[in-house]
Amino acid sequence: MPSTTFSATKEFAVAQTARDALLAFRDRFHIPKMADGSDCIYLSGHSLGLQPKSTRNYLEQELQEWARLGVEAHFQARHPWMPYHETLTEPIGRLVGALPIEVVAMNSLTVNLHLMMVSFYRPTAQRNKIVIEPNAFPSDQYAVKSQIQYHGYDPADSLIELKPRTGETWIRTEDLEELIVRDGEKIALVMLGGVNYYNGQAFDFRRITNVGHARGCVVGFDLAHAAGNLPLKLHDWNIDFAVWCCYKYLNGGPGAIAGCFVHERHARDAKLPRFAGWWGHDKISRFRMPPDFQAIPGAEGWQLSNPSILSAAALRASLEIFDEATMQRLRAKSELLTGYLEFLLDQDIAKKFSIITPRDSANRGAQLSLRVAEHGRAVCDALANDGIICDWREPDILRVAPVPLYNTFSDVHTFADKFLAAIHQ
Repeated sequence: MPSTTFSATKEFAVAQTARDALLAFRDRFHIPKMADGSDCIYLSGHSLGLQPKSTRNYLEQELQEWARLGVEAHFQARHPWMPYHETLTEPIGRLVGALPIEVVAMNSLTVNLHLMMVSFYRPTAQRNKIVIEPNAFPSDQYAVKSQIQYHGYDPADSLIELKPRTGETWIRTEDLEELIVRDGEKIALVMLGGVNYYNGQAFDFRRITNVGHARGCVVGFDLAHAAGNLPLKLHDWNIDFAVWCCYKYLNGGPGAIAGCFVHERHARDAKLPRFAGWWGHDKISRFRMPPDFQAIPGAEGWQLSNPSILSAAALRASLEIFDEATMQRLRAKSELLTGYLEFLLDQDIAKKFSIITPRDSANRGAQLSLRVAEHGRAVCDALANDGIICDWREPDILRVAPVPLYNTFSDVHTFADKFLAAIHQ
């Protein structure tokens, strides 16, 4: 639906909500309530996704197995705990466009990022630089800088942060390509957020990977804001590795077990260094407790410890919903919701705020980041008092995420109405 067919009327939003083919999925989530019992408008799924109603049943089943069987639940539970994480493999693979051998649920995002850089950031005196985007999530910055320092280099020399052009708020793909082509022989790793958490820019995975590989660089992505947000084809795009958390768009719960992708071509590369743990050891001989590590082929070989069953169970509940909804349908609705939000905000001509997220829907996910010129924090607080939950980032950014699984056109309309009223007070 092009923006020319949008309408700013409440009636339009109500009608679009009513004809939404995915609307029933909203009823499968717990929506936070206001004091009067009415639903909040939750636009912060890019920070913490809502709880699927089925999550409680998944968790209670494993709690019952623990109570009933104790340690024997590893083998005798209805879903035995020993291979439990494997129940996540195929749904995760479908979600991110990967082969089963290429994905695993394990650890947390930053732990996985460090594990990947141990294997894939192998700096030399000639090639030791890492490329990241400006305003990368702090944990990415900390991890990347600490890895550079660990290898004896100085982040001031070895870290490249490509800035947007003067007067612009996101990076042009051609500028990133030009940088990699020009300095590629010095770059060991291109490490970007698939969707930048701050401005909402979605990067062109295929183009960046192709140019990086052409110059001999390893290419990896942090998909914290991309997994469950964008349709991904990690295998086809030939990306070397990727990591992501599962508590944002993937609704796995606070501190959820994270995900990791390692391309199939690295699956049996014995020359790759790694930090090893017993859960990544060959499954056949794991319980013989051999002294020497033998990696499981593929992403599972990077596991350290046996995963939390309760965390994995919560993620199972959400992945089941994604399999039903499909990323293709969710993405189509997401583009409409975010486009509608953009349309409504563009009706305001006072210019007390600006949209710093790319205007092209192909270059963003389910997020608009708004730079509020004055009293932005007060605006965010006023929205919260009205039951509209967004996300504030210092010094002046309000991040708004219309998530297609549980947000509606009416949610978007109400937010825009309340937001515009608040900034003009």
